[in-house]
Amino acid sequence: MAHAAPASREIVLRRRTPDVFSPRTHAMAKVAVPVAVGLVYGYWAAALRRDAGPITGWNLLFGFLTTFVFAVVFAAVWNVAQRLRRELHALLWFVFTGCAMGFLYSQTGGSVLKSAGLGLAVGAGVLVMLFYRYYSREDATGHRIG
Repeated sequence: MAHAAPASREIVLRRRTPDVFSPRTHAMAKVAVPVAVGLVYGYWAAALRRDAGPITGWNLLFGFLTTFVFAVVFAAVWNVAQRLRRELHALLWFVFTGCAMGFLYSQTGGSVLKSAGLGLAVGAGVLVMLFYRYYSREDATGHRIG
């Protein structure tokens, strides 16, 4: 009787979903995603700052500067965080989202303490969520699984 040879463990661990996008698409996404998210964030910050008043040149400048800064910092966090261990990876996103939400809340005219508190609360939620996500998708040595 013939029996099937057992599959090696390496083959089982390497099985992943197919990548349907080309390397060029991934390279474009590294630029397009931070710009698109930055545009949404910049518009949101400018709209909060003008508080239903008229759109002025200073408001447009503020929106574009906010977009630029957010997109650059988001791209940096996105690229750097992938190389970090799960604790630092989650902590970096905690700091980024906490600062981003605190800044947005400060544009509504809220106090510094409320802005910091909201930033900490949102950031803490992101920290817990991402730490669990990264912790449940790594082996005991810290290497990502699939």
